[in-house]
Amino acid sequence: MANQRRARCGHLWTASLALCVLLVVKVHTRPANMSALKDKNQDSKEDNEILPPDHLNGVKMEMDGHLNKDFHQEVFLGKDMEEFEEDSEPRRNRKKLIDIFTKVDFNKDGSVSAKEMQRWIMQKTEEHFQEAVRENKNSFRAVDPDGDGHVTWDEYRVKFLASKGFNEKEVAEKIKNNEELKVDEETQEVLESLKDRWFQADNPPADQLLNEEEFLSFLHPEHSRGMLKYMVKEIVRDLDQDGDKRLTLSEFISLPMGTVENQQAQDIDDDWVRERKKEFEDVIDANRDGIVTMEELEEYMDPMNEYNALNEARQMIAVADENQNRNLELEEILKYSEYFTGSKLMDYARNVHEEF
Repeated sequence: MANQRRARCGHLWTASLALCVLLVVKVHTRPANMSALKDKNQDSKEDNEILPPDHLNGVKMEMDGHLNKDFHQEVFLGKDMEEFEEDSEPRRNRKKLIDIFTKVDFNKDGSVSAKEMQRWIMQKTEEHFQEAVRENKNSFRAVDPDGDGHVTWDEYRVKFLASKGFNEKEVAEKIKNNEELKVDEETQEVLESLKDRWFQADNPPADQLLNEEEFLSFLHPEHSRGMLKYMVKEIVRDLDQDGDKRLTLSEFISLPMGTVENQQAQDIDDDWVRERKKEFEDVIDANRDGIVTMEELEEYMDPMNEYNALNEARQMIAVADENQNRNLELEEILKYSEYFTGSKLMDYARNVHEEF
């Protein structure tokens, strides 16, 4: 299964997007042999409402072990991230960035310290958590057809297969009668993985039912310490080549299956390796012994770890701190706007004083 995942990641390598290998692969599993059960396909939004997202906002690593390339922007912009993506007008983006700076600068001294940035990162991470809770309420209602506040695995399985094109009534009838469901191999693999995750989210005493809070852990494991451990085990299982349940640097930076066909693709590979090597050595491997344990990876993955937030704040400041005072001034954030927002601002220096 790990090899299959890596192979799917490898298919995403395109020369047009630098570091595209860091993107997580969306799961698209449309049953192939389903003539008796197939109904019209549901739209992708309904799909996403019940399927755990591959990408967890504000978390440094994806579910498949790839680094979250948008992490800096997610914890700096929070819910404003989409506005910068959709609005490419430099002057308006500049005003929005100045407004963010004034909020991050808590003591209003004209510069942002590491502590102020840490406070902001924690606030933006909490925003992501709150958004996940709101979305979970809608998702839970979608899979709790009788509204009793609990969802069985079979109820979820019916909704999942319906979202993949199966006829919901026929699937429910077959499950009720313990009849065999004819699904393709890939869909069956996804179901088995989801079932394992489902029972992991079932808090003691296990009753094989998920309430709304447990369903939140199922969709968003970052909300639960137990599920965070489960996510770490899954990542280590995929990357651990010698089976010792620890990660060496070579295991962490090993490229997904695939071949490098040209120099541009080779450059992508090299960038990808450098990024992972830096994260392994400087951040994840806390005791610098060249080995990442599950405990170290769990601390790294925990989005509400205040020490990690402070470390992240210092790294973000270091990127743009041109005057080396260990703080960020407005001019520095505007100059390095592409790092913080994904949007490159033009003539930042000329406009900064008239707008601030």
